[in-house]
Amino acid sequence: MTDYRAVFDARISFVNGGGLQAEGFRLDLPSPELSEAEIARLLVQHLGLALVGEVRLDGLRIVEEQHRGSRGVASASGAASAAPAAFRFVELSHTIREGMVTLPGIPSPVIRPHLTREQAVDRYAPGTTFVLDVIDLAGNTGTYLDTPFHRYKGGSDLAATRLETLVDLPAEVFHLTDAASRGIPAAVFFDREVRGKAVLLHTGDDVRFGEPGYVVDARFLTGEAAEYLASQGAALVGIDAQNIDDTSANARGERPVHSALLAAGVHVVEHLTGLGELPARGALFTAVPPRVEGFGTFPVRAFAKVPA
Repeated sequence: MTDYRAVFDARISFVNGGGLQAEGFRLDLPSPELSEAEIARLLVQHLGLALVGEVRLDGLRIVEEQHRGSRGVASASGAASAAPAAFRFVELSHTIREGMVTLPGIPSPVIRPHLTREQAVDRYAPGTTFVLDVIDLAGNTGTYLDTPFHRYKGGSDLAATRLETLVDLPAEVFHLTDAASRGIPAAVFFDREVRGKAVLLHTGDDVRFGEPGYVVDARFLTGEAAEYLASQGAALVGIDAQNIDDTSANARGERPVHSALLAAGVHVVEHLTGLGELPARGALFTAVPPRVEGFGTFPVRAFAKVPA
């Protein structure tokens, strides 16, 4: 069986600054048919690099050459790990309050009584009272989950979501608070196995939640990164910023991240908080909405189990 190696010069930059350069680097390949982008990903995995912003390969050529034991192919199986025997809970959702502002233009929640305790006195036995309230709120309130129906007519709705895609998902957490650019590129994810995982993006923007500045210069996932995560079989992608897409005027109303992820059946959770308390690996993530037919997005109680 013939072995193949890629030979190239490389320049690697990181989203939080700095970079690496290599000349005449040789990398074992599983196949000579790999694209330049695939070889770049294998290089990142082989070196075990995190928070990669861009990988540039110059003078790339593939040669027949014996492997030297440096095959840069991820070995993780992607199988969900069992829940730890001892763990603590980390709250990852914002509290919903009457009048709260999630985003400009989204109606604030209104809470009104249907049955007060005073009215209940005449309905129940002495000393027995209940309160029953009604809440009016938009689906995009607080921390919420988007289903394919949110973006696509005929897509699966809240009632069709499967619990195994929402509960105790192994989490891959990317701490990006020191990233130099707003857009999170695909190369950031090359060093992790994301199949079946909850990919959680910790930008630190959640500290501005409820403030006018929350929507200014917000972090977001790039369309290229969304396509990569969808192709790699991520189960869910969450972010602690005001939108997983770029919603600035420069985006011209395009939403490539929602389009790519929801078309692939990958859930989206926006307006998370508290991600800074999670380790890069080892937590189990849960975000479950109510089972509502004909509804595409709704608030969730998002939380994580973290080994104690």
